[in-house]
Amino acid sequence: MDDITRANIKEMARIINLSRNVVFFGGAGVSTESNIPDFRSAKGLFSVKLKSHFTPEQLVSHTFYKAHPEDFFEFYKDKLIYPEAEPNKAHKALAKLEEAGKVKAVITQNIDGLHQAAGSKNVFELHGSVKRNYCEECGAFYDEKYIIQSEGIPVCEKCGGRVKPDVVLYEEPVDPKIFQRAINYMILADTLIVGGTSLAVYPAANLLQYFQGLNLILINKTPTAADSQASLIIRESIGTVFEQVMHQLKMEI
Repeated sequence: MDDITRANIKEMARIINLSRNVVFFGGAGVSTESNIPDFRSAKGLFSVKLKSHFTPEQLVSHTFYKAHPEDFFEFYKDKLIYPEAEPNKAHKALAKLEEAGKVKAVITQNIDGLHQAAGSKNVFELHGSVKRNYCEECGAFYDEKYIIQSEGIPVCEKCGGRVKPDVVLYEEPVDPKIFQRAINYMILADTLIVGGTSLAVYPAANLLQYFQGLNLILINKTPTAADSQASLIIRESIGTVFEQVMHQLKMEI
């Protein structure tokens, strides 16, 4: 870690210490440090089997789910569910900062439930969660384990209907109630920390336009669409950044 990065981490800690209303907005880069790969890296899968080329985005689209449900669930269970994953230092730090009254909300594009597992309470899951699954016919709830243990297409034990993960597939809209609540927290924040996302996925990336606070902190290893608006940019592992910030704040994780 170079001197500039160390100085920026120290500045981030100073900003958090002075802030009264911090909101965190995170993407896939938060989960990759818990050994959950970005599904976009799974290229070319199923193309030979289905005799057509499908991108990872197409494999988790509503169209693919309807047209090829067995293949959808094979891909979903293999590439999007990681039951052994544990919260990393970023998840744990955010939970501690919420407990301390600094972080008011965590807004995430991830579907793994790791923020809640770390102890965060006020979490807005823009794209849903693998932890929740519902029968399309009767609405019965099923947990993550039920989907993993099912063979082929998971079906409801009560009515025989298909059980669909409570995740937002491509071509499906984000829940407007969750999105509006996320907007409300963005508007009230004095500091916004964006981590592990290049801000290329919409409509989630649109949330930044509602931030009116003083400090926009970006933590991402590569450039983002909002770099020109940032008051602080840190090109470092998000877990390392939060570990060092918590050390500066004299808080344990």
